[in-house]
Amino acid sequence: MSRLVGSLLSVLALWLLFAHPAAARDVVRTELEAVRIVTLAQGLEHPWGLAFLPDGRMLLTERPGRLRIVGADGALDPRPVAGVPAVGEVGQGGLLDVALHPDFRANGLIYLSYTGEGPGGYSTEVVRGKLAESGGAPRLEDVRVIFRQEPKSRGGRHFGSRLVFDRQGLLYVTLGDRGDQDRAQKLNDLAGKIVRLKDDGGVPDDNPFQGKPGARPEIFSLGNRNVQGAALHPESGALWTHEHGPQGGDEVNVIRAGTNYGWPVITYGVEYVIGTPIGEGTSKPGMAQPLWKWVPSIAPSGMAFYEGNAFPKWRGNLFVGALKDSMLVRLELNGEKVVREERMLKGKVGRVRDVRTGPDGFLYLLTDAPDGAVIRIEPAG
Repeated sequence: MSRLVGSLLSVLALWLLFAHPAAARDVVRTELEAVRIVTLAQGLEHPWGLAFLPDGRMLLTERPGRLRIVGADGALDPRPVAGVPAVGEVGQGGLLDVALHPDFRANGLIYLSYTGEGPGGYSTEVVRGKLAESGGAPRLEDVRVIFRQEPKSRGGRHFGSRLVFDRQGLLYVTLGDRGDQDRAQKLNDLAGKIVRLKDDGGVPDDNPFQGKPGARPEIFSLGNRNVQGAALHPESGALWTHEHGPQGGDEVNVIRAGTNYGWPVITYGVEYVIGTPIGEGTSKPGMAQPLWKWVPSIAPSGMAFYEGNAFPKWRGNLFVGALKDSMLVRLELNGEKVVREERMLKGKVGRVRDVRTGPDGFLYLLTDAPDGAVIRIEPAG
């Protein structure tokens, strides 16, 4: 009898190992927490942005132009959300970020940033629409464009674009320089800027360049190369961002009204391939220094402050996805100072495109690949 029980236990152990590989093998020890890597939805084509619905489901974008719904259990709705505008899938462009209106429970509004084609080429645009799920497949209704980056231009580089609502209900849109460095310093050009808008696309009266001759009133900050990570600080409510440097010089910044972040006049990076200096050096009066920088580059994308209870030792830390070296970076903070950096999950999950804290207190990642996935990071215990 004891031999039979032993055999049954051995079979059960093997079944657990192969039937539940995430539980059996995908456990990683980080500096402060032991975590389990759980793959939820798979087979996504270059997923880019992620937002949580009030019921725990997820909205995510696929760069070719599809908006998808994923259940809290990881079940992917096979039907893309209808009503998404046509996107220009060119180079780094396509369907980018997704965000919920702060009063989504009442109005059902969601916002999408994407590459829009028009006279002159391509640029980042933002639409809003109402998510409807009754009576058939999910769809967007009453869709309208509320913002277009101008002027449009050719080429497929540096579209940004993250969408963040602040505590006053104002919308920040991050915009790349479109691969044309000098545009980031021009106040009559929206490339290389972060703009601040009302929820309907209007311009707030207290925007820093409102009323200045020759300046676009939407501009909140300038001298930004290509911001692909943005989040509100959980205590101060300030907008924090990171942006791609050229060859070196990726930055973390706290975004303040009217501030010039220097690109391409100052940078800690150099020109690709040839390695020659860019601009005038690494500092200049009137231009902000980064809070943190990476030399060489990590190619940051997506970021979130951790505010949950599942990982108490991480609370208040800033997490940044990295396309290069396929890893997740944790930054410990003391106010607006980074006091420690940890690079984790290197080579374990793939190129990290987005990072979010879920309503369940777990961390969620999107991986950038033709067969991308939604990854959940949960306590190993």
